[in-house]
Order: sequence, then structure tokens, then C-alpha cells
Amino acid sequence: MHGSVDPTAQRALALNLDAAVYGTFAEIGAGQEVARWFFSVGGAAGTVAKTMSAYDMTFSDAIYGRAPRYVSRERVLEMLDHEYGLLRERLDASRGERTRFFAFADTAAARSYSGTNECHAWLGVRFQHAFRTEPSDVVLHTRLLDSTNALQQEAVGRLGVNFLHGALNLWRDPKKLVEVLLDEVGRDRLEIDWIGVRGPAFAGVDNRLLGLHLVRSGFTPALLFDTTGTPLLASEAIRHTRVLVERGRFAPVTKLNLEMMRLAGEAFAADAEGDPGEVRELMEITMNNLRDRGQTDDADFLARVDLLAAAGMFVLVSDLGAFHDLGEYLAARHVTRTGLVLGVPLLRELFNEAHYRRLPGGILEAFGRLFTHGVRLYVQPTRDAIDGSIVTADMLRVAPHLTHLLEHLRANGLIQPLPFDPATLRTYSSEDVRSRICSGDPAWRDLVVPEVATLIESRGYFGGGGGNVSTPRAVR
Repeated sequence: MHGSVDPTAQRALALNLDAAVYGTFAEIGAGQEVARWFFSVGGAAGTVAKTMSAYDMTFSDAIYGRAPRYVSRERVLEMLDHEYGLLRERLDASRGERTRFFAFADTAAARSYSGTNECHAWLGVRFQHAFRTEPSDVVLHTRLLDSTNALQQEAVGRLGVNFLHGALNLWRDPKKLVEVLLDEVGRDRLEIDWIGVRGPAFAGVDNRLLGLHLVRSGFTPALLFDTTGTPLLASEAIRHTRVLVERGRFAPVTKLNLEMMRLAGEAFAADAEGDPGEVRELMEITMNNLRDRGQTDDADFLARVDLLAAAGMFVLVSDLGAFHDLGEYLAARHVTRTGLVLGVPLLRELFNEAHYRRLPGGILEAFGRLFTHGVRLYVQPTRDAIDGSIVTADMLRVAPHLTHLLEHLRANGLIQPLPFDPATLRTYSSEDVRSRICSGDPAWRDLVVPEVATLIESRGYFGGGGGNVSTPRAVR
């Protein structure tokens, strides 16, 4: 708090005093924590048409329809459909020419009495950005990180006030809408790991850029995109799957990147040890790799996601610099087994102790945190830059005092060399391809798959062709 007046209370009061907005609150699972703010600050009659709290599943199904999951995006949308429809039906004729209607909904699983459940919530707002316009939606997902039910309820309440304030007042600039969500809450209490907008208020907004802004702002460590470039909730999409991850710049994705993933996928399947779980292959772009040219450029980011989607790959955009952070992120999403795909140069970097100076246990702590979660490394050989000889994972040399650590990982099968043909082994990077594109060397097409080459030329990515790439409205 700042001063004598709570900023969350100020926002709730400002909405109560805004005669042009009026709506319904429907909350399930963590108390009526958002509506409570509007009642407690006074003047709620100016904003609240109705509050609803259908905790019992039978009542909830009778009102909103049967649901396979009660804490889900589908349930929030059903709640918005029902409540907003009633609001317009009953009040549009009498006050629609002077009122922007809204429906707010949340469904949460706060910490149970036993304390063993997954704590998370879906929140949604359907609103009019002007009188008698078609409505627009904003929906988000949050993980509740507080240790007690009471603290989680309080955090959801503050988030909901910020969320409604942002939707009704900051819809013109979705980036700012995102930035106010955790005001007076903090990133240590809530993680916002998915957001989506739609409707006339958000014409031209690209949800991929809103997801990127969540990562860029530190609201979530990572965001997942499917093979169409659509943002996914990682905790749903990769839960109870086996995940294979290749980290790189992918500007653009190359044939070598895809061949590494293919070979690692075969080895990963062979190491399955009878596990029949689905395998999800992800290409990970870290924020460091997005900043490799000095800043995070939105158009460059969209190009990489588009090209990876054209190659049929899922994309994980993360701010997880260290491999052990990536391993722990995946473990927290209940991934059953993890494989990391990398080349010998990056494996060598893993043994650079300078990367672990901030950890009390140094490299031993980092490796312990990484390999505790059933992680294996699948390593592509490289050619020595000086003499052209081939260096495999089995041939890698590290500092003498780390040799036993490397041998321990090899002996326990945690480092797996990928097969290769010495006659055809080529090592090149995305930067090599990009340099050839920029210099007009047509040989770049031989280094990427046809789908990627076609997209580069048709859209003019990296200077390859005459296409124009526009930056959507989500960032300014």
C-alpha cells in the first residue's frame, strides 16, 4: 500500500463512481473476493447489477450447463455468455444508450483444507468499449502461489479489480492492460501464464504479442505456442506428457535444427523404458536469444514463431536462462520425462562454472536441480573450428576437476550422443542462413525446409523477398 488509501480500493471506487459502466459479477471457488472490493469501498449500486456465486456443482450446471472441468477457460466463457446475455436482455432497452455493460467471471481452485490440490484460477471480462457496441472479451489464467487459502483469496480479489479496471479503461493499449494486473499483488504471489483478447475493442491485436509481453514483464517464465502459432496454457498442453526441447535462436529454423530434433526423438523413444505417454516436441526461444540483436523486436519474434509453425513445431518462448530453470519449469507442469536437444558447443558451456556463481552450491547444485527431474541430454556432434575434426559428446573434454562429473553423467546415460554420418555432417547456424539471405546468396534455400523458404520469401522475413511485415497493435 502507498499512503492511507489502498490503491486497489481507489480503483474499485473509481469504477463505482463511473456512471457509464454497469455489470454482473459471477465468482466460483475462492469466495466473492472481487465483488467484495466494490461493496466495501461504497457506491456499489452504481456498478453492480448482480453478484452470483454458484459453488454447488448441481446449481452451477443448472445455471451454466454441464462442465467436464469447473476451473477452466470453457467454464469462464460459459459464465460470461450467460451473465452478459441476461444483462443485455434485461437492461439494454432502459439504459443501453448511456451504459457500457460488462460481465466479470472467475472460477478458482484455491488451496484446499488438505493443501494438496493445484491452485489456479481463470478470470474473464466481457465488456462494451462504447455504448451499444458488440462486446469484447479478455480472459486470463493465473497460478496462485500463496501458501494459504486466505492469502490466495486476497490475491485473486486484487487481481480481479485490476483486471476489470484494465479491461474497461485500458483496452486501447493492451500492453498497459497487462502491466497493471499485478499492481499491489506482486509476482511472488501470482503467475499470469496465459491471456487472450477478442472482439471489436481489440481489432488488429495479436495475442502472440500479448503472451510475449507476459514473459517480457516477468509475469510468467514461459509461454507455449502450438503449430498454428496459437498461445496455449502449458500446464494443460504438456501435463503428463514426455517433452523434448531444443533451444536456439531459430532466426530462421534450419534443416539442421529439425534433423537434430528428429534424431533426438528417435533416441528419446528408445529410452522410453515402457512409458507410453505422448511426446511433445518443443523449440525453445529464450528472451536472451530474442535480444541477441540488442532488443526484443516484435516483428522478428513473430517471424520466428511463424517459421517454426510452418515447420510443424510447437514453440516455447521463455525467460529461463539456465537449463536447470527449464527443467524445474517443466517439472512444475507435471511433465513425466524431459529430453534436452543441444550441440557439443552448448554442452561445453554447461560445464562453464561462471554461469553458476549465484548458486550457493555452484555447478553441483545446478546439475542436481536439472537431473533430479528425469532429464536427459541428447547431443549433436560438431566440427572443430580449427582443424575440422568431429567432436562428439563422448569425446568432449572439460576442466580436469569436472571430469568426474562429466563421466558420472555419461555412465548413467544422462548424456546421449546422437548418431551421425561423418561424410555428410554439416554444422551451421541460423546466423549463417540469415547472413546469406541478407547478402543475396541463393544457397540459403538449401539450408531450410521448403515450407520455411517459401514463407521467408513471401513475407520478406530477414530481407528475403519483397513481402511486407506489419507489427500488430498489441505493442506500441
